[in-house]
Amino acid sequence: MQHSNLGSTDVLTISKFRQEFGEPAVVVRSPGRVNLIGEHTDYNQGFVLPAAVDRGITMAIRPRSDRRFVLRALDLGRRLEGELKDLAPHAERWPNYLLGVLDQLHKAGHALGGFELVYGGDLPIGAGMSSSAALECGLAFSLNELFGLGLDRLTMAKLSQAAEHTFVGVKCGIMDQMASLLSQKDHVMMLDCQDLSCRFVPFRSPVKIFLCDTQVGRALAESGYNQRRSQCEAGVALLRKYAPQAQSLRDVSLALLDAHQADFEPVVYRRCRYVIEENLRVVAACAALERDDLPAFGRLMNQSHQGLSKAYEVSCPELDVLAEAAAAIPGVLGARMMGAGFGGCTINLVAVGQEEAFAQGMASAFAKIGKPPQIHGCAPHGGTERLQ
Repeated sequence: MQHSNLGSTDVLTISKFRQEFGEPAVVVRSPGRVNLIGEHTDYNQGFVLPAAVDRGITMAIRPRSDRRFVLRALDLGRRLEGELKDLAPHAERWPNYLLGVLDQLHKAGHALGGFELVYGGDLPIGAGMSSSAALECGLAFSLNELFGLGLDRLTMAKLSQAAEHTFVGVKCGIMDQMASLLSQKDHVMMLDCQDLSCRFVPFRSPVKIFLCDTQVGRALAESGYNQRRSQCEAGVALLRKYAPQAQSLRDVSLALLDAHQADFEPVVYRRCRYVIEENLRVVAACAALERDDLPAFGRLMNQSHQGLSKAYEVSCPELDVLAEAAAAIPGVLGARMMGAGFGGCTINLVAVGQEEAFAQGMASAFAKIGKPPQIHGCAPHGGTERLQ
């Protein structure tokens, strides 16, 4: 697929590749993603509503005549060379997203040749837009194009997730990889994390998506995430006495949970109730989008934040301040924390024409948390694609 509308990151990546290696054989753009609603539901086999965005990672690649690979990360100013037969996790973190993909392709029996790769991007680091999935999916897609591996997008998504589990050591859900590879422009993806089926809901309304970055390091995110996960599993184990077929909180109704509230530790009950309610919110949010009722969609986002902050307890003071301030600005339809929590970004739906009022209103909110404003605009975009 030829594109004349190359962005500045695409042009820079291609020119750096030419300087170092000559002409690339394949150029691919792999997007980051946002998740509009449906947080901490993925590992409970529930629903999520992500979309790829118009920011991502550009990769330029060409084959070599031997079995060596060269990886060049422009943003980091780093380079790694190695042999395809000697794949192992690296002491530095950045190559492992790529090496893990090579390892998964090798384990699946795909014959790869050597290659040279240069990549760069315009995804804000640490903002929770899933640069890791963009990297994994971008490489899987690039190698599929370069060597004619015949992989479909779902296979590439599963393979990229497995790469992160094994070489990076993060037991992520599959939402990020699915969004990066399968998204459609001007749509959001209603993904069922139980069977990986998805449908696309139009998102062309006169609103813009803005992320407000707390700039708070998510030091607690991993331990907090694992704790929430085990609390949800404990809730399911308890409810199996009454509903033996329940495999996850996806299979549990609010009525069943409430009927047996007395059996629960209060904190486990709150965690389970949040997840069940959030799944219902995702379904309701899709219905609101389909009838073009953006105010209803925004109210569900606000409710999601309250649930994440009070019942699931994965917010932090900075996220709460930014979400609360945004919800009070005219023209903001909805605001909530996005991602694992304990830091990262809020996601905000802002009516077209109200962008300036939003930026001004959020400047004072950032002052309250003692941070300079960091606001990133983005729009729903298609999935990973070949540029030339």
